[in-house]
Amino acid sequence: MASPLSLLPAVEAVPFVRDLAAHGDRPAILTKDGQISYADLAGRVARTAERLGVGRRLVLVVGANTVDSLVAYLAALHAGHPVLLVPDGHDTAVASLVEAYDPDVVIGPAGGWRVEHRRAGSAHDLHPDLALLLSTSGSTGSPKLVRLSRTNVQANAEAIGEYLGIRDTDRAATSLPMHYCYGLSVVNSHLARGAALVLTDLSVADACFWELFRQTRATTFAGVPYTFDLLDRVGFAAMDLPHLRYVTQAGGRLAPERVRRYAELGRHAGWDLFVMYGQTEATARMAYLPPGLAAHHPAAIGVPVPGGAFRLAPVPDHPDPAVGELVYAGPNVMLGYAETPADLALGRAVEELHTGDLARRTPAGLYEIVGRRSRFAKILGLRVDPEQVEALLAAHEVTATCVGGDDELIVAVVAAADPRRVRRLVADEVGLPPRAVRVLALTELPRLASGKPDLAGLRALATAPRTTATPAGDEPSPTAPVGDLCRLYAEVLDRDDVRPELSFVELGGDSLSYVEMSVRLEQELGHLPANWHTLPIAALRAPRRPGGRRRSLETSVALRTAAIVLIVGSHIPLFTLTGGAHLLLAVAGFNFARFQLTTAGRRDRLRQIGAGLARIVLPTVAWIGAVMLVTDQYRPSTLLLVHSIVGPGDATGWHFWFVEALVYLLVALAALLALRPVDRLERRYPFALPLGLTVLGLLGRYDVFGFDARHDLPAALVAGWLFTLGWAAARADNVGRRLLVTVAAALTVPGFFGQPAREALIVAGLALLVWLPTVPSLGLVNRIAGVLAGSSLYIYLTHWQVYPHLRDWPLVALAASLVVGIGYAVLAGRVGRWLTHRFSTLR
Repeated sequence: MASPLSLLPAVEAVPFVRDLAAHGDRPAILTKDGQISYADLAGRVARTAERLGVGRRLVLVVGANTVDSLVAYLAALHAGHPVLLVPDGHDTAVASLVEAYDPDVVIGPAGGWRVEHRRAGSAHDLHPDLALLLSTSGSTGSPKLVRLSRTNVQANAEAIGEYLGIRDTDRAATSLPMHYCYGLSVVNSHLARGAALVLTDLSVADACFWELFRQTRATTFAGVPYTFDLLDRVGFAAMDLPHLRYVTQAGGRLAPERVRRYAELGRHAGWDLFVMYGQTEATARMAYLPPGLAAHHPAAIGVPVPGGAFRLAPVPDHPDPAVGELVYAGPNVMLGYAETPADLALGRAVEELHTGDLARRTPAGLYEIVGRRSRFAKILGLRVDPEQVEALLAAHEVTATCVGGDDELIVAVVAAADPRRVRRLVADEVGLPPRAVRVLALTELPRLASGKPDLAGLRALATAPRTTATPAGDEPSPTAPVGDLCRLYAEVLDRDDVRPELSFVELGGDSLSYVEMSVRLEQELGHLPANWHTLPIAALRAPRRPGGRRRSLETSVALRTAAIVLIVGSHIPLFTLTGGAHLLLAVAGFNFARFQLTTAGRRDRLRQIGAGLARIVLPTVAWIGAVMLVTDQYRPSTLLLVHSIVGPGDATGWHFWFVEALVYLLVALAALLALRPVDRLERRYPFALPLGLTVLGLLGRYDVFGFDARHDLPAALVAGWLFTLGWAAARADNVGRRLLVTVAAALTVPGFFGQPAREALIVAGLALLVWLPTVPSLGLVNRIAGVLAGSSLYIYLTHWQVYPHLRDWPLVALAASLVVGIGYAVLAGRVGRWLTHRFSTLR
């Protein structure tokens, strides 16, 4: 029996489209609503093709990741109509292309998916080989299009299918838009191999994307560099994706260290990473890096795709004679460009593609990109023409000079322009996310003596540290402009790479810097937004309060302040209210969950834990060593932080039990989380895991095995459950979980010491930690608390050598202990920054 498509008049069609029905009842499309077989898809394509007729016409199709859009695209290709594929959701760009090319048919969403026949025949002279028109400049509506033939489309689909080894059992999630040549190549190559498409417009940052991915047993997805930023944020490394076979990356350079990391991640998890290189002018792909080479050659784009070849054209005056312009030849090279409807009648004008990229060939036979010859830039996988952006802004009466940065488009405007308006215009019409558009408001645009734009000068302005000036276009809050907050973050974290789209956690903030940051941020904003440490700087806003600003203090900071004062005051003794150190242990667990257990990959987490350990161990050992040089107060076991294990039980041996316990716990947890299954377990059950560890820790608290743990075992085994309970408190994100943590504290802390006041202090502190993110305060109290909490470790270390000399004056002893500890914190901070800068300079 004839297939549905064979009933149409015989016309030139792209072979894989013509042969859709040959795959029979195999699944072709899977969505959240069900699946469509190849036979069903072929029928839908046939019916739409019949509506388009047999006389060749220019068909504009809005390229959305929907069944209707896919069917329209395939139907036009099958019926031999050249397809102008345009972006979905960019009405201005679509209108611009409709005006420029006057398509005969427009297919897109307009009160439902609709086929609009603008005329019975065609207004154009269409070359017989022309099959597809794609934009190279994102969503600007640029009239410059790439002309592709049926041979181009088919050849590239076959080449991609060959080097990826696509099977008819594969299922590719549409993680990129269909109008983008990379996203379209995923569609073409999988349909050419009889594989299935998991059709969705969800982002990889959306949990529903991964639910659909698992539900449909998807085997692959594609990503541009920004996709991998999102994967890091959503904890991709720990996801359980049993059917994932390979991941592809193109659309811009992925940093070599990230290529290596993802290649290793794939190797351990059982999937391959294909790094690829391409341009719209080559239909999609020109090169790929075999997965086995990614870990050792992460900077390479690899080798040409099957059927293609590279050569390096000499570049005059280039300092490296081994570098040339990368030139590609193959059956997927475009026919040429189109800039007006008259160009649609042209045949082949290009035999080989001058990519505009500078490259070299390595001794291993792999190609590496080392730079660009033109102003075109690839930003987050989107090829952007800065000149087209300038023209777009000129149409809105904005004079601008644009240049591409590493991960952003730099737009320089004169100060009279509204940076926020410019940013929105560019982001909306180019298709870039706002975070990738940086607007510089300047007194005048940089120009050369010839009057031409000074692009080098603009790049110099763009690469200057962002903390030296407020980045225009980042919408400020009423009382704290984002630029001011960036400078504040840079000062507190001692970093020069602070950007508005980054959060405190993403910038490497930890529990020590958190204290200063929370206090100073509250001072700037007048309040502390919930979970501010995970919010991008640009998302922090000061509320408008007609009655003035009520001050507050972050609860963990208040508890650290109170605890260190209680510890020192009780040791003097100025008063006797113990329990502060054990409360600090719970707060440490709370902060461990917030600053070490981020959404970053497993290795990054371990690096964060290691850095946290260093910030505890180094100042501790330095202080104990200094004391040992001038007194005989401590032993080598104290210096090595093993006194609670090896003894002896002398009078000063217990001084640093808290530090030892904290170090042992962090080392043990780092070892545990280094195991991939445990890391995955924590990400999947972030509340249940610390609660389970608390149950295990209670074995030591209740001396289940009869070891007289209260005296013979290290404090980490006896009191470690307080740390994990604090960890669970940080993960208690609903009322039920908060109640569970509170009840657990109320049941397990009493009886631990046999001192009701001490136990009540710890239970009350944990309850505050669970239920109140902030506590009411005063500006002066906040500043004092910030200094004390930030110096709490150093005060704990040094007070043993201060207060004994001043016991006759208890208040003086307390003040002196606090001041010396604060001084040591300042000294340690300066030494730490000096060492960091010293090592970075040496590298």
